[in-house]
Amino acid sequence: MARYMGYKRPKDTKKAFKKLLHYLGFHKWMLLLVTILVFISTGANIMGTYLLKPIINEYILPGDMIGLIRALIGMGIMYLCGVLASLGYSQLMVRTAQKVITEIRRDLFCHVQTLPLRYFDAHTHGELMSRFTNDVDTLQEALNNSFTMIIQSFITLVGTIIMLVVLNFQLSLIVFFFLAVMFAFIKFSSQRSKKYFTKQQLELGRINGFVEEMVSGQKVEKVFNHEEADFAEFCRLNENLRRASTGALSHAGMMVPANVSLSYANYAVSACVGGLFTLAGLCDLGSLSAYLVYVRQSAQPLNQFTNQVNFILAALSGAERIFEMMDEEPEIDEGKVTFCHVSKGEDGSLREETAYTGSYAWKLEDGSLVPLKGDVRFDQVVFGYTPDKKVLNGISLYAKPGQKIAFVGSTGAGKTTIINLINRFYEIQAGAITYDGIDIRDIRKKDLRKSLSMVIQDTHLFTGTIADNIRYGRLGATDEEVREAARIANADSFIRRLPEGYNTMLYGDGSNLSQGQRQLLAIARAAISQPPVLILDEATSSIDTRTERLIEKGMDALMENRTVFVIAHRLSTVRNSKAIMVLERGTIIERGSHDELLEQKGRYYQLYMGQYELE
Repeated sequence: MARYMGYKRPKDTKKAFKKLLHYLGFHKWMLLLVTILVFISTGANIMGTYLLKPIINEYILPGDMIGLIRALIGMGIMYLCGVLASLGYSQLMVRTAQKVITEIRRDLFCHVQTLPLRYFDAHTHGELMSRFTNDVDTLQEALNNSFTMIIQSFITLVGTIIMLVVLNFQLSLIVFFFLAVMFAFIKFSSQRSKKYFTKQQLELGRINGFVEEMVSGQKVEKVFNHEEADFAEFCRLNENLRRASTGALSHAGMMVPANVSLSYANYAVSACVGGLFTLAGLCDLGSLSAYLVYVRQSAQPLNQFTNQVNFILAALSGAERIFEMMDEEPEIDEGKVTFCHVSKGEDGSLREETAYTGSYAWKLEDGSLVPLKGDVRFDQVVFGYTPDKKVLNGISLYAKPGQKIAFVGSTGAGKTTIINLINRFYEIQAGAITYDGIDIRDIRKKDLRKSLSMVIQDTHLFTGTIADNIRYGRLGATDEEVREAARIANADSFIRRLPEGYNTMLYGDGSNLSQGQRQLLAIARAAISQPPVLILDEATSSIDTRTERLIEKGMDALMENRTVFVIAHRLSTVRNSKAIMVLERGTIIERGSHDELLEQKGRYYQLYMGQYELE
């Protein structure tokens, strides 16, 4: 009997099962065929045992050899049908289960992509990944094995009990007594082991988390000579896991030998009493022979059925967590205005195009086209990540087409929040944000983000070639456009020095590159998308001063004729901005050009002079 791993039971079993039935319903005819084949397979096994009675009484005892051969051939054909049915349902169930799991995994991934960033802020990556790994795997295992096993065990148990009663009701009372004892012992052991299995899962999670931290933080561990202290902590966690596992497996391990011993006792008592019944003429030899085979079979389906119920509940618990994630509300998007490529006629009129043209427009609900210029304005915007704590307090600002607007200020002042609101990653509580005179809430989110390109401090690269990662900004870009974007970002020189150049494969978020090289690729990705609005959030934070100066001309080319929002701690990168906004606690306390702010000798002057002294 497979052991129960102690997963948490579902909070609402009925609801989880109902949602799972929704997916199973797409394959109801295949599941019906599987169920029929399970009935045939199990029925052949049960009836084959019952045939021992007529074979012994009607052919073996009378010495009818021809009749015996015919009966054995018939029994063989019946068992062959059972074997073929078993092979058929196992293959069909695997295929059906994989289709169901594929559909669930597809819908889960599709729904995750629609969730707002607030959801990801409130859940760890490991917690979200467990839905796609642990929970889906548990559900897959149950569908592959437990679905057919629980039907088979139930039919076998019920069929065996019915045949025992048919063969000899008085002897069946002995079997019922031992089955009741087995069931009570299984329930007692399951309750005791569940507590330890739950603790085992908790301790396993703790030790896995500790090992993950130590592996990822090896450099820090070695710098501070924490090897001995960390080893001692690992030994403590390992010992806790050993104790929990020992308790869990000790109780779970008692089930099989105890039930086997009870089944042997059941068989021995039934055989002795059955033998006395036969001598007394209360039972024939054929019935006793078939009866004793059923007795030997009676314990197995009970064990299997009880164990599979646990696995079904574990699978429903995993399904519940999956469906809870699917029930999360997606991003609110009531926008109707769309983004489109356009070409200009000789008279200045705009015409929508399906291919990339380098010119863009907003397509309103009535079909009219508004040139996309990159005019972004905030009007008394109020925002907080939580209702009780405001991050922005009545922010008003504007960026005209082609202007470079910079934000500076201390950590937590609200700089990145403003950038997130332009992308509409979060919804504002009051005020308005307009884009070319259109409220961004009226623009479809997908289309709004098509008009923006962003380089953030935490660069993320995908598994694939360097060319693929740059082309991620515009999938239809040619190889020459990829190389041109790399030249703009000053990444071309280091890429060409790599063994395979632009075909160099990146793994583990570009771990085979330096942080500065990864940042250059992110800039190249932004360059290739050629957006009307460009956002640089600490885009050069991981690049040394020399490299930063080398790419300034390229960045200027990238920002030409584009509205640019820049966040930077290095004030040297924002000196040529059209306007610099100094933020403090969600409020713009100073605004103006570099020279104007220096003349005011306020907060910006203090920041700039402090940096100047450091340099």
